[in-house]
Amino acid sequence: MANVTICSAAEDDYTESLKWYAERSIETANDFDAEFDRALSQIADAPERFPKCDSRHRYFLLRRFPFRIIFRIEGADIVVVAVAHGSRSPDYWTDR
Repeated sequence: MANVTICSAAEDDYTESLKWYAERSIETANDFDAEFDRALSQIADAPERFPKCDSRHRYFLLRRFPFRIIFRIEGADIVVVAVAHGSRSPDYWTDR
């Protein structure tokens, strides 16, 4: 299993989204958190099985929420660079 690191900008994406859900429903926020954790576990287990979005990055689509987790493989490590909402500008994270 690879080590997964979340860059600070991706952490901000996640925190902002979790807060938005929590303001509306604690249960939904908990579901979002659980789905995010599940995604990170699957990414860590087999990162190369997920589709590429460019030459360096891959993505994981959350099932229940309109988000993509954008990550790259750096040696034996995984770096999450964005938790991107589907209706946000699609390439806002490319400079990370």
